Formats: sequence, structure tokens, C-alpha cells
Amino acid sequence: MPINNKIKSIQPYKPADGGYKIRLDANESYITPDDEILNKINDSVSAVPINRYPDPNAVELCKAFAEYYRINPEYVTAGNGSDELLFVIFTAFTQKGDTVVTLNPDFSMYKFYAHIAECRNIEIEKGQDLQINVDKLIDICNTSNAKLLVFSNPCNPTSLALEREKVIKIIQNVNALVVLDEAYMDFYDQSLISSAHEYENLILLRTCSKMMGLAALRAGFAVANKNLTEALRKCKSPYNVNAYTQAAAATVLRMRDYLDNCRRQIIDSKNFLYKQLTEIASKTGWKVFDSKTNFVFLKPDNSAELFGFLCSQSILVRKIDKYLRITAGSRQENLAVIAAIKQYIGE
Repeated sequence: MPINNKIKSIQPYKPADGGYKIRLDANESYITPDDEILNKINDSVSAVPINRYPDPNAVELCKAFAEYYRINPEYVTAGNGSDELLFVIFTAFTQKGDTVVTLNPDFSMYKFYAHIAECRNIEIEKGQDLQINVDKLIDICNTSNAKLLVFSNPCNPTSLALEREKVIKIIQNVNALVVLDEAYMDFYDQSLISSAHEYENLILLRTCSKMMGLAALRAGFAVANKNLTEALRKCKSPYNVNAYTQAAAATVLRMRDYLDNCRRQIIDSKNFLYKQLTEIASKTGWKVFDSKTNFVFLKPDNSAELFGFLCSQSILVRKIDKYLRITAGSRQENLAVIAAIKQYIGE
């Protein structure tokens, strides 16, 4: 059976493997729930009737998510991770030949989904400061007759973020559907989640994989007005979020104090890592970007060499072109990566 042209050249996404002692490459939470939290999760999962299909609308999960963020569950759609929701959005709101605008650097999967949907992708290069030029972005979207604009805020991988007013300016001045990926907004304070339903051209994405530490569950959410929400629910598969994920994620989402404590711990960890790397950068001339996420984005003199050295020390981070993206880990993990970098520079 011949393979069609659009997928012939695609390389499958391959997460790094190997027996690394320290993994700071995937922006996961380093916090493992204690026994009390795990027991509550296990109790909720054990009550799931395994012989029945899950709730197709994930009502309790969407309700728990909406309660945590103090929004209306009518505006929420659950997905098998926000990746699935991205796929649904591209399938539902674009057609072959439509123009999709993305940014670079940004989350690499946006371009992938545009390619699979057979869209024309215009990729806007960010400047040396890696910031978004809002006026340029608006102009390109409108002059290219773009049907869809997608970007992350805060940005993965740069760790930088736009203020709320600048994002609103983009939404209000482009003719495209705006997909705003707020996967890391739990670590910043400029979210649009409470007002997402007020915009006719906005779909906002959230995840349970970062601050909440539920990456294994694959639970993501889209927040949008009733019209867009109805379209998403029509186009997703009927039982897209399994019953175990629905039960476990809803249980954790109702633990406000626990989640707020997780957020504080991760931000403290990131701040410690950022401070240590900034001190190293002041001696080496490296560049450390102002992080609004749970990771630090670093531009050393030689990213490939430093990446290789860290791997030799059984520490895995993420190499992205000239940069390294280092997830904030436990205190021991942070100290280990800092010690290894100091060893690398001969300190």
C-alpha cells in the first residue's frame, strides 16, 4: 500500500530514552503525590466500572476543572491531553490549503498539525530577544488571510511571556481563529482563562501535565465560547478521555490546597535554578532568559558541547538549536545540574 506524500517525510516524535539518573528534559513536575493523595486517587479509580464506556462529555472532569479555575463548565471541552485538542482544532477549523500562522521558536507540534491538515504554514521568526512582535504578527495574519494562529504563552521553549493586554490586542485585531496555548500559565499571572468565552475567535488550551503533575493521565482542556465549544465537541471522538483519567484528574483538581502548594514549590524550584544559572551566566557571558514557566532557557557558548557533557554526567536536559531548556527539578536535581555545569566551566 503506497504511503501518501504528506506523511512520507515525517519523522515520528521520539522522546529521549536511556538510563539517565536525572531527567530534566520534559518539563514534568518533579513532585510525587504522597500516600494520602495517591489513596484518594486509587479510591476514585477503583470505583470506575471497567466494562462501561467513559462519559463522552467528561462532565465531572470538566466541572472539577471549571471549579478550580472559577469558570463556567459550559465553556470547557476535555481532551486526551491538549495535543489531541490541537489535532481536533486543526481538523475542525481548517481545510486543505488554508493558511496557518505559527512562530519560531515555539512548540514544534503546531507545525506538525498544520502539515497533517495540509495547510499552508507561515512561520514567523522571533528576533534575537525571542519576543513576539505583536504588530508584525497581526499584520502578517491579516495580509496572508490566515485562518488560524496558534502560539504558546508563556512560550515553550523560550520561557518568555506576553502580558495579557498584548495577547488581547492580537485576538481583537486578527481575522483568524486564535489558539492560545496556556500550558505554562499556572506559573504566571496573565491568563485569559476567565474571559476566554468573551471572544468570538479564541480557543484557550490548558493541561494537567505541568503544575499538577498528572502527565501520565493525559488530561487537557479547551476553553472557548459556546459556539466554538459546540464545534469542538462535535468533532472530537465520542469517548476520547478514558474513565480512569476522568476519575483521577477530577479528584486531584478538587484538591485546591494541594495544587496551590505544588505551584509554589515548583516556582520556588525554578527561581532557585534561574538564580544559580544567572550567576554562572554573569561569569561566562551566557544568556539566561526571564522565565515565566517551570523551566529555564539558557544560551551557552556551545550548546552541543554542554549538552553532551551533561549527558556524560547522567543528566538529561533538552537541546534546542543553540539553546538548552532545563526543567526545574527537586533541590537535589537542581544542585546536581548546577554542579555539573560548574564542573564544565572549570569552576
